[in-house]
Amino acid sequence: MPAPSASFKKAVKQLSDKEKEALLLKAVRRDAELYDMFSYELGELTLEEVYEQSADKIHELLINANGRSLTKALAKALRKAVKEIARFKRITKDPKTEVDLHLYTLRLIFSNFTAQFDSYYKVFYTSTARLLLRTIQLIRKNLHEDYHLEYKQELDEFLEMIHERNKPLSFELPKEFETDD
Repeated sequence: MPAPSASFKKAVKQLSDKEKEALLLKAVRRDAELYDMFSYELGELTLEEVYEQSADKIHELLINANGRSLTKALAKALRKAVKEIARFKRITKDPKTEVDLHLYTLRLIFSNFTAQFDSYYKVFYTSTARLLLRTIQLIRKNLHEDYHLEYKQELDEFLEMIHERNKPLSFELPKEFETDD
């Protein structure tokens, strides 16, 4: 996305309030994410409502995945789910709830689709392992150490289920989620 130039900023400042309002309304009509961002910023949508919308979309994507190869369909749905999490992050900028959305996605996968890890196609297994690693990194980087203990047991269970498969990964996945006791 291009950065606004000085002349652009100057031109915007010279617009009347009515002209700015018209431009803003025109922009949010064209871009659903921008509309959601403004709705959230203006207090029309709460954090919980945005979370619920994203969680519902992720649930729909994963549960309704189908095709000739369920594993490939799930991998595609998981890519879309990760994009939905990124969209959520751009709208809310809330790291704790972003992690919760990652964990929601992982719970869906590990409670419904672990049989697909054994498929000939490794892409779903690898994508899930990457999501798990990314979740661990987000928790370490963005959340206070007190949250590390809260998430440890669940993350350790997910890691154990991944490591039980004994399939090679192109990256290093820890055996357990280590906390700073």
